[in-house]
This record gives sequence, structure tokens and C-alpha cells, in this order.
Amino acid sequence: MSVLEMKVPSPGESITEVEIATWLVKDGDYVEKDQPIAEVDSDKATLELPAEESGIITLKAEEGDVVQVGQVVCLIDMDAAKPAGGAAPAVAEAPKQEEAPKAAEPAKQEAPKPAAQPVAATQTYATGAPSPAAKKILDEKGIDASQVSGSGRDGRISKSDAELAAVPALGGNPISATGSRSTTTTKLSVLRRKIAQRLVSVKNETAMLTTFNEVDMSEIFRLRKQYKEEFAQKHGVGLGFMSFFTKAVTRALQMYPDVNASIDGDFKINYDFCDISIAVSGPKGLMVPVLRNAENMSFQSVEANIKDLAIKVRDGKITVDEMTGGTFTITNGGTFGSMMSTPIINPPQSAILGMHNIIQRPVAVDGQVVIRPMMYVAMSYDHRIIDGKESVGFLVAVKEAIDNPVAILMGGDERKGLGL
Repeated sequence: MSVLEMKVPSPGESITEVEIATWLVKDGDYVEKDQPIAEVDSDKATLELPAEESGIITLKAEEGDVVQVGQVVCLIDMDAAKPAGGAAPAVAEAPKQEEAPKAAEPAKQEAPKPAAQPVAATQTYATGAPSPAAKKILDEKGIDASQVSGSGRDGRISKSDAELAAVPALGGNPISATGSRSTTTTKLSVLRRKIAQRLVSVKNETAMLTTFNEVDMSEIFRLRKQYKEEFAQKHGVGLGFMSFFTKAVTRALQMYPDVNASIDGDFKINYDFCDISIAVSGPKGLMVPVLRNAENMSFQSVEANIKDLAIKVRDGKITVDEMTGGTFTITNGGTFGSMMSTPIINPPQSAILGMHNIIQRPVAVDGQVVIRPMMYVAMSYDHRIIDGKESVGFLVAVKEAIDNPVAILMGGDERKGLGL
């Protein structure tokens, strides 16, 4: 019999273990070569595990198990014939598993019932009366027991009923919970646990500050409205906001190189390139794929690359290499309605730009009050390496480019700047 031992492949150079998030097949199923059989979570991404050969599969790990790279997680019997209709063969011992509980049932029926009556009779409560613990809580709150609905037997007021009872406000009646109080506990994925660890470490290990500004989106709105159809026809992608902000950020990074740097122990590392991490929301959480050398990209190139990476994130096809090595991050909470926030730095980077929702607001322009589409922008930065002057100057440079994209980002020629 030829049996293939399938081992966990290495998702990336720095990853030593993964978690079996979901088995996409069952034990005993027939699988085809290259068929996805599992989703595994690493600390950077969720990846699919394809079958290396065709045959009957035997699972050697459970969902939720953390396994080492190179560990055997399943066996594939390559000599097994494919069942007719593609159905998995029946497990021969299945009937025995059903008979075992039936054989045990008579023993349970013949077992004498425990005498619970004497125990219950040792302490009884009047209908609607509070237990001693509940009475103490109600007395401390100054609530009359007659105003609380009990959820216990015969309407007895339990400790939890007393804890939930609200103190009357201005003579109102206290409120006791009467709806569902069920809870659900699920284990965090490796990716989510790693994100949590990284976010906490950033707060603990960096001197993080945030500076704010606002940008006028009027010119970008005009350019998108005027050229969106022509841009899409020529380049095959839409003209979005991210290309403008990416271009504005790469320009500002070249003006303020300390923002495009990181700390390594007692050393500062400055990067001559701008690898921009773009935060993308996916089924497994927030991912940050990277645009390599974004400083050399045109508007259409930025839009095409962001579209490609976003599709990979949503389909679970993004690779670890595509999310590693950014020098600066842009995140857009405005897509979810956020008006203002303080984004957290994506280590080992030293700064991050947060975009927010666009609101029509009255602003003063040349002494006149006008309505403009305005957006708050926030830049969080590590004060250990970036001074206030650089952080404020960087954000002002971004603002200038967004307020006046034709002159600053397109060299005065909007059609040429958009590649039209």
C-alpha cells in the first residue's frame, strides 16, 4: 500500500508553526490532487493546504491544533480507488459505534436514583423570596425584593437577579433581566492572537504619538468625476482615493526621510525606497499587503496593484512574502464610517497614516463660508525616532498634495498625470 505522509509546508522564512483552522474534508474522504483540504493560520496570514496526491485521506490533527512546520497532519492512501460518484467509502466499524451506546442504556436505567429530597429540604425559600446572597446585594443597593422578578424556582430571586437589578432612577422601577443571557466562547486564531500581541507590544515598546490634520477632497472628487470612465476604459481599473494618498505619502516620505525609517536596537535604519503597506479588511481580519517601490508607480499602477492584492486577501490567496517588509502603512477607517481615530503603528515601521470618512462641512475659503468634502487624517508615529517637527511637516506635505493634486502630484497636467 502506497501512503503519502502530508507535512505542513513552510509558509515563510520566519514561521515555525501554524494552526489548523478548518479541515475542508472529512476523515475517509477521497481527495483529488491539488484539491484544498485545509485552511491553516500562521501569525501572518491564512493559507490553503492542497492535497499533494489523490486518494483516501486520514486526518492526523484536529481543528485548533497548533502544529510545527514539517509535521505530518494527514495521510493519503494513493492506492485507494475513487468511489463511484465521488462519495467517500463507508467506514466498516461505523455500526459498532452506534451499538455501544445502546448496550449502555439498560445499565443507566437500572441504576438507583440518588435521594435528592433530603438535601433539597434542608433549605427552602418562600415564593419570590431572595436567597441570602441576593438579599445582601439588594440591601446594599437599597432595592425592595418585591420589585425584583426572580428567575429561580418558584420565582426565587437568585444572586444574579440581584446583581442585575437596577437602582431606581427618580422613582422609576428597577429592571431585572428577562431575555437570553447565553454566551459563546471561541478560540482566537493564530493570526488574531499574533495581531493582539503585536498591538500590545507597540503600545508598550514605542513612544507613540498622533498628530491630526484635515484635507479638502474637492479636487480629487472633480478629477474622479471627470476622468473615471476614461481612466477605467484605458487602464482597466477604477480611479480611487488610495492612488492619490499613496502618491502623496511617497512624496512626503522623500521629503522627511526619518518617517521612512525604523529602529533596530541602538541603530536607525533609513530606507531609500518606499514600500507602502495598504491595510485591507479580509475574512480573517485586517491584512497589510505591500506595494513595493511605490515611489516609482503611476496612478494606474498603484490602483492595479491594490486591486490585485485586495482580491488575494479576500480570496485567502495572499502570501506571507506579499505582506512582509513595508516601510510605512496607510489604513482607511473611513470605509467603515470612522470620523477620527489614532491608528496603531505597524512594527517595525515607525509611522502610519489613518484616513477617515468624508463629510460635507462648512469651511472658510478666501473669507467666505463654503461647503467642501473634508476628511480628517491622522498620523501616529514613534517619537523615539521621529520628532514633532518631522511628523507635523510630513502630514502638512500630505495635506498639500491632496488639496492640490494637479500641481503637486501631476506636474500641472492632469491628463498626463493620469496616463490619459
